[in-house]
Amino acid sequence: METVSTLLSALYPDFIVGPQGYMLLLFRAVVGVLFILHGLPKLKHLKTWSEALGAPLPLCFLSAAFMVVGGTGLILGLLTPFASASILVSMIYAIVQELIKGDPMVAPDPYLLGEYYEGPEGQKGEPPSYEKALIFSLMLILLILFGPGAYSLDALLLIGA
Repeated sequence: METVSTLLSALYPDFIVGPQGYMLLLFRAVVGVLFILHGLPKLKHLKTWSEALGAPLPLCFLSAAFMVVGGTGLILGLLTPFASASILVSMIYAIVQELIKGDPMVAPDPYLLGEYYEGPEGQKGEPPSYEKALIFSLMLILLILFGPGAYSLDALLLIGA
């Protein structure tokens, strides 16, 4: 635990306070909730998600578990850089997969297509793109660089130490 607090102290010698600190709290909490909401259905339907991705089941389990556990860490502001980095790996993997498939950064607006996009197996929704994974990646990098703010368990644990 000493190593973790030393690393956190080195990353965040000062925690952002005031309105910016409250904004980081809100931002962290929203990002955390979003990842929990993305991770839980993946855990619930792990085999289906694994087959749809064409990725190994254990890798999909880790990705979904990191979304849920990391999202909880973000909400609490606990081990924020580790929580962010654990999810960031999945987001970077998602971007790479989309790039390999040749998907665009931003998909055409589904409303401009006339009919909703229909996937190769008949699923309907938005056309594929790496926009969402890219935005999530930038949000996670922001949290790694700026830290959780003063209104977090990280700050409470380090200031109290």
